[in-house]
Amino acid sequence: MKKELRIKKNKDFQVIFQKGQSFANRQFVVYSLKKDDQDYFRIGLSVSKKLGNAVTRNQIKRYVRQAIFELKDQVIPGNDYVIIARKPVSEMEFFEVKKSLIHVLKVGKVLIKK
Repeated sequence: MKKELRIKKNKDFQVIFQKGQSFANRQFVVYSLKKDDQDYFRIGLSVSKKLGNAVTRNQIKRYVRQAIFELKDQVIPGNDYVIIARKPVSEMEFFEVKKSLIHVLKVGKVLIKK
């Protein structure tokens, strides 16, 4: 995923938390905020220190980025998304993470059906 498509600034995260809508499953919480002036989507990741050491947290972020990269054609553009990982993600393999992410994005109706 290109770095321009990532949300980095704390201010951007706070706006999405306050004005966006959230949906969740046991592994992830996803906040979504519609941006009318944007024709692509941006992703912000949040992985708490409670989930493990830096190696574990970075692995979770890599898994989520790769899953989003593989799903980029199905995700509705024009939105900002913040993905928060919950505790069970720290024990999951990549394919489980991807499956769970697909599930939570379907719950939030942000995946385009093929």
